[in-house]
Amino acid sequence: MTGGVIPDQLLPFLVLVVVLTVVPGPDTALGLRNSLRGGSSAMWWTGLGVCSGMFVHAAASVVGLSAVLAASAEAYAVVKLAGAAYLLWLGASTLWKTWRDRHQPASALGAGSGDEVGIDRRTAFRQGFVSDLLNPKIALLFLTLLPQFIGPAEPRALTSAVLTLVFVAVALLWWRVTSWLVGAIRTALARDTVRRTLETTTGAAMLLLGTRTALETTPNP
Repeated sequence: MTGGVIPDQLLPFLVLVVVLTVVPGPDTALGLRNSLRGGSSAMWWTGLGVCSGMFVHAAASVVGLSAVLAASAEAYAVVKLAGAAYLLWLGASTLWKTWRDRHQPASALGAGSGDEVGIDRRTAFRQGFVSDLLNPKIALLFLTLLPQFIGPAEPRALTSAVLTLVFVAVALLWWRVTSWLVGAIRTALARDTVRRTLETTTGAAMLLLGTRTALETTPNP
């Protein structure tokens, strides 16, 4: 381990993590959806919840719980279906609220204003945390990815902790940047037509992601 605490494969790991982080997924759709109701702050707190979920998955991989999930098709299926149901519920509720509030001006919903009338920080954090926690792919990612970047002469626990911190740090930076970008274009997002279009799109995207997750074949142990 170079420098005592720096993993030898840190640079290639960092490159891979950046790629994995910027690729849109369910968490990104959720963050965008929340930003339309609570502004950039809601997106940031959604990201904090997502990153907290990552920490739970990382800890589970260290103590072996992710190995149980990977080895048991039944356990994987339960978590997968729970995550799919959560995405479907979020997508359906988003579409319903968009239709219900179709005649309400954006200012009445707090979109783009930063006052979080539509969604508070606690709710945004909880949704991000649950969304990431119920994604079994994240658990398997930590279980299968981290060992590939740990050298045989490196202390496994310490190196895993360092790589996990790098993973979460990249994710936090990405969420911070994207939430700032949302804040920068809040005037455009506050337009009624733009808001309704984006809410409908993100709601439909979460429905599609939830359906795809539910229909995915459970990997054989």
